[in-house]
Amino acid sequence: MKNILIVGAGGQIGSELVPHLQRIYGADHVVATDIKADTKSSQKLAQNGIFEELDALNAAQFAELVGRYRIDTIFNLVALLSATGEKNPQLAWKINMGALLNSLEIAREHRCAVFTPSSIGAFGESSPHDNTPQDTVMRPSTIYGVCKVTGELLGDYYHSRFGVDARSVRFPGIISNETLPGGGTTDYAVEIYYAAVRGQEFVCPIPQGSYMDMMYMPDALDAVVQLMEADPAKLVHRNSFNITAMSFEPSAIYEAIRRRRPDFKMTYNVDPVRAAIANSWPNKMDDSCARAEWGWSPKWDLESMTDDMLRVIADKYSKGLI
Repeated sequence: MKNILIVGAGGQIGSELVPHLQRIYGADHVVATDIKADTKSSQKLAQNGIFEELDALNAAQFAELVGRYRIDTIFNLVALLSATGEKNPQLAWKINMGALLNSLEIAREHRCAVFTPSSIGAFGESSPHDNTPQDTVMRPSTIYGVCKVTGELLGDYYHSRFGVDARSVRFPGIISNETLPGGGTTDYAVEIYYAAVRGQEFVCPIPQGSYMDMMYMPDALDAVVQLMEADPAKLVHRNSFNITAMSFEPSAIYEAIRRRRPDFKMTYNVDPVRAAIANSWPNKMDDSCARAEWGWSPKWDLESMTDDMLRVIADKYSKGLI
């Protein structure tokens, strides 16, 4: 990777992936884009590097930026997330699939590599829930999941049909201390830390006993770079690799926080939509293919992540930043 274009850079992953890639490849080689230039996240990106306003559904504008900056790698991070997508499935399909198809087609025309994240949301009730295999039945029950499965197939099609170097990982829930939740089913695992730091009781929308795979953001960023730098000759799979770092249910993360903040309290008020989505997803994925094919190995677990999340969020809170 030499010249990188990140589409949807103002979201949860993009806002942290941009500075991560800038540190590795240099700020002059990373072009961040988002649909609006006047948001806080976009303005922050513009202060620290190259930023362009881009609607990823505008193929002509998209292609012009790729040509102007001589892009060789596209990171397509545009998506409406699971819970948000269920509120407007037609819009979710239009945005999620439109941005991906433009990314792949422009990559074909300009000979770029493409990274686009898939998700545990690609699985459904009929998938094995424990040690979910890399290759298994995938019948998701949400439009978000339908988009992810379709995206995986499109990535493989563009690779086999046109030679596009398309790669992807199936992200679990990603926990970040930098960006606030954005409508995902796993976002409770971010919200709970903010409640703890603020001294508030946390009302959990996910039922007790509902296990889901999770990952701390530093591991997610490392995974993206690791995969995109991997030797293509060693990749049996491309779209998309199971990856995970930890699996827990709400009471486990609550107890981890309470060991550090004994007065912290949590109750349940289950959101039936999010609960149904969570219960259709894997309890834990088998990520042995990623480990074997490109050396995937997470560094963070629940205990080390909890220490870091509470420390960083408490520092921000003391400075009035949240």
